[in-house]
Amino acid sequence: MNATDHHRPSFSFELFPPKTPEGSAKLKTVIAELAAVGPEYFSVTYGAGGSTREGTFETVAWLRAQDLETAPHLACIGSNPEEVRGLLDGYRAQGIHRIVALRGDLPSGTGTGSAGAFRYANELVTFIRAEHGAHFHIEVAAYPEYHPQAANPARDLENFKRKVQAGADSAITQYFYNADAYFGFVEAARAQGVEVPIVPGIMPITNYTQLARFSDACGAEIPRWARRRLEGYGDDLEALRAFGHEVVLRLCRNLLDGGAPGLHFYTMNQSGPTLRLWADLGLAA
Repeated sequence: MNATDHHRPSFSFELFPPKTPEGSAKLKTVIAELAAVGPEYFSVTYGAGGSTREGTFETVAWLRAQDLETAPHLACIGSNPEEVRGLLDGYRAQGIHRIVALRGDLPSGTGTGSAGAFRYANELVTFIRAEHGAHFHIEVAAYPEYHPQAANPARDLENFKRKVQAGADSAITQYFYNADAYFGFVEAARAQGVEVPIVPGIMPITNYTQLARFSDACGAEIPRWARRRLEGYGDDLEALRAFGHEVVLRLCRNLLDGGAPGLHFYTMNQSGPTLRLWADLGLAA
């Protein structure tokens, strides 16, 4: 099975908006360190129900001021067309040419009646295309291990195909640690006529407690053998991070060797773990 998409490999970094002045200052240093290796773009996340909307817009504006290619996340749940139109117009005015279009989640404790005019990401993709034509390169999400709210794998694949048919140019996956899950998903998508690049999302392993919490929430599987090893390190962070690096490095090599069209790193606003992977993969060359 080969997942080659006949596009130039895409290597990109995800950030989230800082919540404090200290976080903002740290992030600027992190961005400078990451930008030095020449990623294709930085993406910037968008909190549940638009909870980080202002922070996302400010972070994107700062990145653009540094002349860095930027892809804001835009989630449709909890938004109305006027709000989305305003954000898109603002991003276009900043010289943004790439959007990560997501369904998103409502903030905890919010009823489903607050979902807004958009219910699904394919509706947001359709809206962006209607408003701005081909101006934006639209990325959407993909789930190699299937979205935790999907009724079954076939339904999840149908939802993914619907987003692509609405006008998505490419996809970024949820993180995973089983390369076979990725290649199996790509193969199934190709069998459904989906031909856009599907870029693997990569999560460095630096904090097991945090990773386990994230994974349980989003449905990303930590293989049992890796989970047991990570649990066994306890408070030995140096050993845990060395093991985690080898696990993720092996995964990245398998993905690239198997024809993945690039890698999208979930940096968690840290430069060190991602840059170590970058160097050991030889991407700096």
